[in-house]
Amino acid sequence: MDNNQTVRILTLSDQIVDRIYSKYIRNMFPNIDLIISCGDLPYYYLEYILDMLNVPMLFVHGNHDPEVEISAHGTRKHPWGAVNMHGKSLNHKGLLIVGFEGSIRYSHHRHQYSQNQVWVQVISMVPRLLWNRVTHGRYLDVLMTHSPAFGLGDRPDRAHVGFKAYRWLIETFKPRYHIHGHIHIYDRNDCQPLKHEETIVMNTCDYKQVEIAVRGKND
Repeated sequence: MDNNQTVRILTLSDQIVDRIYSKYIRNMFPNIDLIISCGDLPYYYLEYILDMLNVPMLFVHGNHDPEVEISAHGTRKHPWGAVNMHGKSLNHKGLLIVGFEGSIRYSHHRHQYSQNQVWVQVISMVPRLLWNRVTHGRYLDVLMTHSPAFGLGDRPDRAHVGFKAYRWLIETFKPRYHIHGHIHIYDRNDCQPLKHEETIVMNTCDYKQVEIAVRGKND
């Protein structure tokens, strides 16, 4: 593996950005390799971005995503052409990526879970993470979720408390990045990444760009 190789990622969540949903999108993001969507965005919006940039898109559902979206663009249960990463592990060009959907349960909407339910989801991923360690020399590079981890960028109100299982996963398996949505920030100056142990925690805050170097097994 070339240690100088990087994957250039556009991350999205929660809020439509008019400049992105326009003909100018290719000028804004001319060199993107991968799109990561962390939920609560219309499927037609994601499909537009996917079509215009013509690179792979990974997504997880947010707690406001509908079961079925009906629009002038047709009817769908997910953005066409994108890969649903909930409960999955993927090796994308040398980046090890794991995803989980949804938020804490606070209503009867879809894609909401109790703390215990998310513990089950995370523990179910452990064998795959251990296999990553054997085959790649590390557990994972990027954790992508809709909700933040408990105490790492979440909020104290009932709807925005983070998941304790995500924090355990971060502290135990040490991904380089945790990319999440769900927490709305209206001043982008207030939306800076934070560092927790070995992990950079990043709220996409509508969108961000990040370049992640690909590591070899012995890095």
